[in-house]
Amino acid sequence: MRPTIKDIAERAGVSKTTVSFALNDPGRISEETYKRVMAVVTELDYVPNPVARTLTTKRLGALGLLLPQPITEALRNPYVVEIIRGIGELCAERELSLTMLPPMRGRVIEAARRAFVDGLITIGVGPDHEVVELLNKRHIPFVTIDGVDTEATVNVGVDDEAAAYSLMAHVLGLGHRRIAVLALMPETIKLPEERYSLVRDRRLAGFSRALAELGLSLGSPGICVVPAESSIEGGDAAVSAILASSSPPDLAPTAIVAMADAVALGAYEACRRVGLAIPADLSVAGFDDIPTAAGAMPPLTTVRQPGREKGAAAAALVVELLDGGDDLAHEALHRRLDTELVIRQSTAAPKD
Repeated sequence: MRPTIKDIAERAGVSKTTVSFALNDPGRISEETYKRVMAVVTELDYVPNPVARTLTTKRLGALGLLLPQPITEALRNPYVVEIIRGIGELCAERELSLTMLPPMRGRVIEAARRAFVDGLITIGVGPDHEVVELLNKRHIPFVTIDGVDTEATVNVGVDDEAAAYSLMAHVLGLGHRRIAVLALMPETIKLPEERYSLVRDRRLAGFSRALAELGLSLGSPGICVVPAESSIEGGDAAVSAILASSSPPDLAPTAIVAMADAVALGAYEACRRVGLAIPADLSVAGFDDIPTAAGAMPPLTTVRQPGREKGAAAAALVVELLDGGDDLAHEALHRRLDTELVIRQSTAAPKD
């Protein structure tokens, strides 16, 4: 017969309420009492009933991460992995589980509708997204990463426009005027027929501002915007296509500016395959400063943004919303983290 909380209470000489505290909220009892109760739990090999625990605590003990892509695609992006690391660290500290929720039938809202969690973290969801209305109706606390700061949503992000401006200004300052921008593929689904990316649009705005200072634009001759999947394979495929279509060679780009380091490292692969040297033949710059960027050959020029810290901050804010309820003012919780232009050896002045 399975042991019960009553059995544990009798063996430890405490009340059932004290046993419940030991299992669910140890901070409410002394350390000595906690150790005595847990020793009996171990002795009796007691396994809590998750349903009963949920009824007692009114919590599932789980946070959800709403992904804009299938899990297999999302995990190919090292930046997303860094976000998950940060969320995981907070979950481990608070003894919470993490559920990853990819789109269902191609729609993020379907995953949100079926989410069975205490709180949610979303990536790239704007305030007008249908998911926001759904989560508010379900009274599920949520925090967006790379979303929008509003009174209705809590957001953790960076100034993507300013960061992208600094990156493009660096490349232009070296003298490059034939530039291929590898843009993030639109990934957040707003409506069944419409895909968009808040981050992509902000970074394009930053690139445009830097170009405009020299009388250029993203549509100027020699400057192109090419969509690329956020992975090494995506960058490799995009740059291979660019190089193959550059005829005559003097129309080929002298610089690649990628919106993700993984994509930039894919450009490295494409260049190696055709014998182009970086940066002698082609400068390459990225965005994120993932752990492998500094160790690339040559080390990658990039914008450092704190992916892991974004994840940890978002998870902490969800827990704060869970604990504070409706009394918290959303606009006071927003987190704007810093970025930094990191100039390494992958960018240099063009040959000509």
